[in-house]
Amino acid sequence: MAKNLKYDEIGYWSEIKLDIIREYATAYSKILRSQSKPEFYHIYIDAFAGAGQHLSKTTGDFVTGSPINALLVEPPFFEYHFIDLNEHKIEELERLVGTRQDVFIYNEDCNDVLLDKILPRAKYENYRRALCVLDPYGLHLDWEVLRTVGQMRSVEIFLNFPVADMNRNVLWRDPDRVSQAQADRMNRFWGDNSWRDIAYEPAKQLNLFGNSEEEKVSNETIVDAFRMRLKEVAGFKHVPKPIAMRNTQNAVVYYLFFASHKPVAEDIVKDIFKKYGGRRGS
Repeated sequence: MAKNLKYDEIGYWSEIKLDIIREYATAYSKILRSQSKPEFYHIYIDAFAGAGQHLSKTTGDFVTGSPINALLVEPPFFEYHFIDLNEHKIEELERLVGTRQDVFIYNEDCNDVLLDKILPRAKYENYRRALCVLDPYGLHLDWEVLRTVGQMRSVEIFLNFPVADMNRNVLWRDPDRVSQAQADRMNRFWGDNSWRDIAYEPAKQLNLFGNSEEEKVSNETIVDAFRMRLKEVAGFKHVPKPIAMRNTQNAVVYYLFFASHKPVAEDIVKDIFKKYGGRRGS
């Protein structure tokens, strides 16, 4: 264990998320490995990789994280790229990975390293493909990464849409009270400030002064708008409805999106989402 490392404690739905990603990664790797004319070179990317293992809030036991799960997928990917800003988590991940030559680990900002170093290794015209997990804790991802991936046509993504962070810091009932710094975080994640027109609508009733105030729309409306943005602006052809991830009070903490250019990928993920979507955690 790395010195000064505090493991992330994860709940039931975070464990479900790990199962979803592992199940799809296995299907994805089998399909890519089966192709022979042409042969494809497929890559696994985890942009907020963490320490490689977590602590379960339910049992107190260690839970294998998405990077280590990916290393256990059969047939294997050709390369693995793991990124995290926390140096203690990176130290633990390096310890768990060992001396594998097919694994590349970065203690850097994923927004920079993805665009500059990793995504260029997955060019469509070179018969390279990638599965990329974008699982930030909050609004820490740049839209430019999503736009770039959408235009590449060679990369599929799982994306944590952090609606809890949005509601806590940006999407207040009174938008005029939100700090510019928090609005800038939202702009960076969304790609511009068009979220502002989507997130609020005129109130259905006048206030005491006879004025029509704005009302915040539902989480589902904001999520649907982002789904369309992934398709119409980023350029992904297939973006199924995301699955809601909840806390112990059954409140939605984030939505797990999937986006791809392949209809078969969407079909597989829809089946997986359906399998897990009806579960209820404690």
